[in-house]
Amino acid sequence: MSLLDRRTVLIAGGAAAAATIAGCGDAKKDAGSTPSPSQTPAPTSTSAAPSTPPPTEASSTPPTKPSATTAPPPSAPNWNTLAKSLKGKLYLASTSGYAAAHQLFNPRWDSVRPTAVVKAAAAADVQQAIDFARTHKLVLVPKSGGHSYVGASTIANGVQVDLSGLKTMSYSNGVLTVGAGARLYDVHAFLDRYGRSLPTGTCPTVGVAGLTLGGGMGVHTRTYGLTCDRVVGMGVVTADGKAHNVSASSDSDLFAALRGSGGGNLGVVTSFQFATIPATKLGFFRLTWPESQAAAVVRGWQKFAQTAAATSWGNLHIDAKSNGTLSIHVLGVSTTGNASAAAAQLESFVGSKASARTISVKSHLEAVKYLGGGTTSPRQGFLAGSDVLKGPMDATTITGLLGAVKSAARAGTAASAILDPLGGQAAKQPDGGSSWPWRSALGVIQWYSSAQNSGAKTFIANGHSAVRAASAGGYVNYLESGRAVSSYYGGSAAKLHAAKQKYDPTNFFHTSYTFG
Repeated sequence: MSLLDRRTVLIAGGAAAAATIAGCGDAKKDAGSTPSPSQTPAPTSTSAAPSTPPPTEASSTPPTKPSATTAPPPSAPNWNTLAKSLKGKLYLASTSGYAAAHQLFNPRWDSVRPTAVVKAAAAADVQQAIDFARTHKLVLVPKSGGHSYVGASTIANGVQVDLSGLKTMSYSNGVLTVGAGARLYDVHAFLDRYGRSLPTGTCPTVGVAGLTLGGGMGVHTRTYGLTCDRVVGMGVVTADGKAHNVSASSDSDLFAALRGSGGGNLGVVTSFQFATIPATKLGFFRLTWPESQAAAVVRGWQKFAQTAAATSWGNLHIDAKSNGTLSIHVLGVSTTGNASAAAAQLESFVGSKASARTISVKSHLEAVKYLGGGTTSPRQGFLAGSDVLKGPMDATTITGLLGAVKSAARAGTAASAILDPLGGQAAKQPDGGSSWPWRSALGVIQWYSSAQNSGAKTFIANGHSAVRAASAGGYVNYLESGRAVSSYYGGSAAKLHAAKQKYDPTNFFHTSYTFG
């Protein structure tokens, strides 16, 4: 299966304690720092490497910061002291294995060199790393799967905490307890033994933390909600080095802030507890139409997203082809196992039969492998962005959307607009609350290109411009440079600022993509 076919499902994405964007080539936020509600835009160059910038100003009352005269200058870091305190391993630039230790999924961030990488073997290692970094005034970012769109889970001249070693899993009475570094395929394979599953994205190597903390969309989104909606508890280490077990009844404000958009600003999540779902067979359909029907397909998909049963899901791919034309298809799923009825409903909304169609039924693990393109994924480079659709697009906006992809096709730029539906259970606030701001949205467009050049940047910019009238903001698991981080948080900004002031008043967690 090709990358773009695999991206059929939102690969959520990608932060182990600090939601970052996770994805597979369409990387979503991973374990690096999640952006915060700020009016300050991220760096304008999409090739800019993550660094250790001064804290940005928040869009509303910023958290209080300590006076520069209240603390003595930090002493030179004694890395041997840190290394001896760890159950895991410390990597410095001179250490064998350093190059592989700091890598992310996207090779374009390989040149970013953290001063140190802490490969945590226990939550206590995260505490030690945070205390050490705070004492020595070093910026710290966590990494789970490393799929951040903007390289948010690495940092130049700072400390990267690699959570991939925190991957143990246990299951009891419908609840999965899992370390923040576990990968999605491994989570699904483990749960399959018990006939259980989770609503997640599809990329097999995405870390569970980044996907979850940023929201988490996939084929079960409409039936069971976002990945973050299934969280019932988290272990998290805050900026003061203290470990918390948060839930709807313990540190409930932090629990809600972390569910959907709060990672990276508030602490490093080391473990999750999820309420699982049944691992049932899924019905699949794939419908293809000619380019001449593109506008009708977009209109039909919008009606499907608005009115189809919560058990029906389908994402629309508009792909630029190398011959200058467009490929138009929808990959759909019925969680009842009957895809034929859902496919027929979509065709009725489009107003014409698909020119090609396939219908199939797959078991839980067969579906996981199919949607993920296997059990693993190679490192890949890409550029991507997003727009959250606040409602159906009008004719002018649809024309502009198609035109943005068509222009890329004519320019020979690899490009796709991938539209994922929301609604159903995702429209409902989960018990205990969340910070995911797009409950009333129609869906999410992901602008994706493997080109990584000026043509890719132009395509993404053209896409944003085309749908501006219908856009409510961006999806935090599809973070991009050059966009105000406030656009990812909508009505959740005030809640997140309040949690920031309470749990990180000195702005310890700060990068170009966080507020403080």
